[in-house]
Amino acid sequence: MSNRYWIIVVVIAVLAAGAGAYLARMSRNPDAPVLESGTFLPTPKVLADFQLVDTTGAPATAAILRGHPTLVFFGFTHCPDVCPTTLAILAEVQKQVARQDETLARLKVALISVDPERDTPAQLGSYIASFGGDLIGLTGSAPEIVDVSRNFGVASSRVDLGGGNYTMDHSATIFALDSGGRVIAVFTPPFRAAALTSDLARLSRDLAGGRS
Repeated sequence: MSNRYWIIVVVIAVLAAGAGAYLARMSRNPDAPVLESGTFLPTPKVLADFQLVDTTGAPATAAILRGHPTLVFFGFTHCPDVCPTTLAILAEVQKQVARQDETLARLKVALISVDPERDTPAQLGSYIASFGGDLIGLTGSAPEIVDVSRNFGVASSRVDLGGGNYTMDHSATIFALDSGGRVIAVFTPPFRAAALTSDLARLSRDLAGGRS
């Protein structure tokens, strides 16, 4: 079977498990926010540390995702459609929520590359700058990317196109992290700026780390 098939299987399994846990916990937590385009995690997911580099080539650990709310998306700079569309939406959402309250004004957007072969720090820096938001770009070696992908539960696979060209299949999930760097919600396609903006407003207290 193809790599694409197994990616789909893994993603479906992850989403099903998350939905089951969500429904079970919602019955015990009726005050949990109901999201239009994602799933709230009543128990935040604590991420293991990782070792990557930022767009200047400086070492970057999980600490770079703390001290502010963050939306994390995995993608790559040669992505033809999903990645640029999603990042454009996230940059717009970042601008919209900044007008709503002080917590959301500190929201960061982070792109973690799944294509370490082509996504050098300089390449990644140039790419994220084109979206005009306050974006963080992270890349690293292949083993480092595998580790951080597993940390988040993201699947990716190289797909050869012939002639030495290739693309990357990957999960298109957006992870919402609170100011402590913990995952408190996940968003799945299709993404709409208005829905994400509304959902983040509902999550404002949680994004600030107000729910233990």
